[in-house]
Amino acid sequence: MFAELFSIVAPVYLTAALGFLWVRFGRSFDTRMITELVMLVGAPCLVFSALVQLEVERASLLRMAIATTIVTAAFGLVGWLVLRSLKLPRTTYLAPIMFGNTGNLGLPICLFAFGEAGLALGVCFFATTTLLNFTVGLWAWSGRLSVRELLETPLFHATVLAALAVAFEIRVPRWIQNTTSIIGQMTIPLMAFTLGVTLARLRLAHVWRSTWLSIVRFVLVMGTAFVVADLLGLTGLERSVFLVDCAMPPAVINYLLAQKYERNPLEVAGLVVVSTLLAFLVLPAILAWVL
Repeated sequence: MFAELFSIVAPVYLTAALGFLWVRFGRSFDTRMITELVMLVGAPCLVFSALVQLEVERASLLRMAIATTIVTAAFGLVGWLVLRSLKLPRTTYLAPIMFGNTGNLGLPICLFAFGEAGLALGVCFFATTTLLNFTVGLWAWSGRLSVRELLETPLFHATVLAALAVAFEIRVPRWIQNTTSIIGQMTIPLMAFTLGVTLARLRLAHVWRSTWLSIVRFVLVMGTAFVVADLLGLTGLERSVFLVDCAMPPAVINYLLAQKYERNPLEVAGLVVVSTLLAFLVLPAILAWVL
């Protein structure tokens, strides 16, 4: 079992470690350019190619999208109640509770743990949370709901096109499949490498608060995830991918949005770093359990 777990987490952890060391040894890395390349080109191609090519039932993808939407809403509701009881600002901590790192960390874990079928479900989870992040997530940060931000996101168009192709069984030309597939393949290693780079550059603020908030967040989201999975009757591969993705630490994009909207970015950076380090410790245990 240990060898199997190591084969799953080692590629992700080592790639992130390379990114971390790359920065620590003084090498340059244009995070903004790479992030835009991934979000505007790589991730949309990955989502499209994964959903139209992989052998996953349409009903399974639909269940995963519905479950992701429901659990994200549940994270928001429970998170709001907890933040209110702890008298912590919603505009700083609600989005990091709701949106985990299902891209940089979640996609490679789903691929190595569950294979191509697991990757397709992980892509569905990632695409759904990304779309929610650019609507509900931006509302949590800014206090306003903007449909324009969603419509300007290439991932939205890629998801819609893939959903239409799957729903109506449209045969996508081979050259389109091959092109989106080869471009999408750069996404997972770049995401993992960029995660390490970002962790190397982030600075902790209020370490003690970040630590106990990370523990509270993990217990909160996993407790909620198990309840939602049971209520929706998720089983087998769907349940495993769902629980693993729910266990992901706060997405790095939360820190970038906190900077953009001036919502205590140092506090959010501390939560992201500590939660990610915590995830490195607990993810092997969660994988051992679901496998």
